[in-house]
Amino acid sequence: MNHPNGPGAAAPGAGGTGRLLAVSDLHVGMAENRPIVESLRPSGDQDWLIVAGDVAERLDDVEWALGLLAERFAHVVWTPGNHELWTPAKDPVQLRGRARYERLVESCRRLGVSTPEDPFRVWRGPGGPVAVAPLFLLYDYTFRVEGTATKEESLARAREAGIVCTDEYMLHPDPYPSREDWCRARVAEAERRLAAHDRSVPLVLVGHWPLVREPTSVLWHPQFAQWCGTELTADWHRRFNVAAVVYGHLHVPRTTWYDGVRFEEVSIGYPREWRRRGHPRGLLREILPYATRPRAADALSGEAAGR
Repeated sequence: MNHPNGPGAAAPGAGGTGRLLAVSDLHVGMAENRPIVESLRPSGDQDWLIVAGDVAERLDDVEWALGLLAERFAHVVWTPGNHELWTPAKDPVQLRGRARYERLVESCRRLGVSTPEDPFRVWRGPGGPVAVAPLFLLYDYTFRVEGTATKEESLARAREAGIVCTDEYMLHPDPYPSREDWCRARVAEAERRLAAHDRSVPLVLVGHWPLVREPTSVLWHPQFAQWCGTELTADWHRRFNVAAVVYGHLHVPRTTWYDGVRFEEVSIGYPREWRRRGHPRGLLREILPYATRPRAADALSGEAAGR
């Protein structure tokens, strides 16, 4: 493998012993984001990379990006976001729902990329050992709009405000009756696997959607929170032996702490967002090693997001 440092390379780690890095929301279907992905390089031949969803909408774009990264990094771990699960009219692959997800998993396996369907890989570099657990969980509309009691009421309130996620039109739950039914099935399977995991090996939980609702408090449009997760995972960072949680989706790159557990939002986001704010946290976030807890002002900083 050829790993020259470039503009997207992370800074070299101590002793060149490798680092566990993360990124999400690459959105390579947007022309301005493609060069960003092309610039992502490790600092050495032992770096792993977590890709926490929203690589692209078209299957060929997802395969291009993950294939490029798999050639450069010692190992890549992926979990899908909502955009990979869309069925765009312009994609030659018109699979929907679970069949589309399974096709993505097949592509990843051909590329040597770990998925939520594979055994947890153990990172044994600095800060380890930890088991990297990619989770595909979706959402179930339980992050409802304040003052509403049902999914229908919450969606209606969002529509009144002009907020409707594209998932409502392009993310199909087939063969499940609804996205929330698919979510519950995914949560049950992930919970089973986490409960069976050896507690002596800490976990790095990787999902596209945040495990807790608190990060959504910075959204420009609070109505969007209902497409951002599920209350079913609210205690997972406490129930299981968790070293860190990695997620994306909100396009608010920052570090926060809940119950003493570090949460890292690692998204690149859309060009209109990163042109405005730049990449103050860098393109690749270092998950491990992690030497010290940041000052409170750093840990809680982050811009409000609009999607």
